[in-house]
Amino acid sequence: MDWSSPFQFAFMQNAFLVVLLIAPPAALLSCFMVLKGWSLMGDAISHATLPGIVIAYVLNLPLILGAFVAGMGCALAVGFLHRNSRVKQDTVMGVVFSGMFGLGIVLYTWVPTDVHLDHILFGNILGIGPADLWTAGLVGLAVTAALVLKWKDLMLHAFDPAQASAIGLPTGVLHYGLLALISLTIVATLKAVGLILAIGLLIAPGAIAFLLTRQFPRMMLTALAITTAAMLGGVYLSFFLDSDPAATIILLLSGAFLLAFLWRQWRNARRHARVTP
Repeated sequence: MDWSSPFQFAFMQNAFLVVLLIAPPAALLSCFMVLKGWSLMGDAISHATLPGIVIAYVLNLPLILGAFVAGMGCALAVGFLHRNSRVKQDTVMGVVFSGMFGLGIVLYTWVPTDVHLDHILFGNILGIGPADLWTAGLVGLAVTAALVLKWKDLMLHAFDPAQASAIGLPTGVLHYGLLALISLTIVATLKAVGLILAIGLLIAPGAIAFLLTRQFPRMMLTALAITTAAMLGGVYLSFFLDSDPAATIILLLSGAFLLAFLWRQWRNARRHARVTP
């Protein structure tokens, strides 16, 4: 077996390149989402992009534009309904994202299209082209730069919004800015892992890093290293396993989370044993 075989094909080279482009924004953003408890928000925005994609296709607009507008619309709708009703936010998100996803499926069945639904839901990383690489690169660079430049403000807003407001930080800008970054990152990962698996990239790295370290800068670096390794490893292994690359990536991240959890339990048990007489 030639272990260098995956690197000899152009479609595999593009797959390796695109995961290197989307790993940094997904990893860094996942840290903030875990701190804020926004796992379901990411899921909601991811599913809500489907009707935007279909409408953009009908209007002959860029699909990423439709995905971004729909994702932001979902986030704003969740915020409005939560502020103006007695229903809890997680319940509102569940209703909104399931409704948006259902709308997207209905629209997709009505509209004749050559875009395969499986590629939208689960990605088509082996079909990445130059335009997709440019999109992932530009969006990834913009999101990563914003997170790196404003990580301290975003961290304070995630931990203590009241304190952030008291010292004069623009909490509204930080809140909706983070929602915009989530939408943009989902757009960047759309072709690679699809709507369904995108949430794994936005949650698992931060959750793993949170188990391994308690310092936020180290948490971001750890998430970045884990995400990059899992994405490159998933694409590489899928070539030999004849499996779906996106699903393989998510399986590796899930396995890493399980190992991190077991390590944390073992470490806590050792610490408890040392302090117990």
